Amino acid sequence: MATLTVWKFPTAQGAEQAEQTMVMLQKEELIKVHDAAVVTWPEGAKKPKTRQLNNLIGAGALGGAFWGMLFGLIFFIPLLGAAIGAAAGALSGSLGDVGIDDDFIKSVRSQVTPGTSALFAMTSDAVLDKVHEAFAGQQAELIHTNLSADQEAKLREVFAE
Repeated sequence: MATLTVWKFPTAQGAEQAEQTMVMLQKEELIKVHDAAVVTWPEGAKKPKTRQLNNLIGAGALGGAFWGMLFGLIFFIPLLGAAIGAAAGALSGSLGDVGIDDDFIKSVRSQVTPGTSALFAMTSDAVLDKVHEAFAGQQAELIHTNLSADQEAKLREVFAE
């Protein structure tokens, strides 16, 4: 079973440090990273910057389409108006079928704000005590949605292209 996690940091640079921690954990085989992305939102910026972490992932990655859609729903769709909002509603409904529901989207939207950053990761096989220990002191706040194997497969199917 894969887990989609969102690690929120109180600074715009926090997720960059977390990225290095994730690289170390994967090298030590303490977590398997299927896909990951970083969101940085400098103070004063109108919208966040997003980046997929290609250095962590392999051939099974969900890809840019998944992250683009997810980040669009979380950060950009609310800014685009009602016409696009209706289409986004249909899309967010289909994401709910794969474990990403409106509550998750609203929670991330309300917590990842200017001056903060976040590490989004689709992971499995984590040695939880070692992962927790590695992130100690980084002031990370964890928001997560667990995805069942069926939900992960459906998600991969939706964004296979």
